[in-house]
Amino acid sequence: MLIKNVFLGLGSNLGDRNGNLNDAIAALVSCDSINVTAQSSILETEPVGNENQGKFLNAVIEIETTLSPKQLMQTCLEIEMQQGRVRDEKWGPRTIDIDILFFADQLIQEDGLEVPHPEAQNRSFVLIPLVEIAPMMVHPTLGVTAKAMLHAL
Repeated sequence: MLIKNVFLGLGSNLGDRNGNLNDAIAALVSCDSINVTAQSSILETEPVGNENQGKFLNAVIEIETTLSPKQLMQTCLEIEMQQGRVRDEKWGPRTIDIDILFFADQLIQEDGLEVPHPEAQNRSFVLIPLVEIAPMMVHPTLGVTAKAMLHAL
């Protein structure tokens, strides 16, 4: 079954940040089960959590997919690994980070996967690019639009 209105957040602050984002999007596009339907501009942002690292480039893409949330998460993790992502420090620097922000209007609480992303509504680096491509997307638990979440921030 094709699921629409799936949003992924991408970020990079190591190496060729722009290239890392573009490579990750290209890897997602190359998957038969994923179709990228919208892509935000790339935004440079300050790091969150561990502020002693380089600035990030961030973007949000909208996809439609036949993958389950768990399969999509596994695909994103594989792409991160292929691009040299090392997970040795929470909120540490990374070549690429791909987060499932929203999976249509589904609420998912599984081992290692929480959707909607629990911090999406608190992060300008998610909301600014999200509003660019889907200002009227409604958060399934908060019941407010992306635009309203950004305004509240």
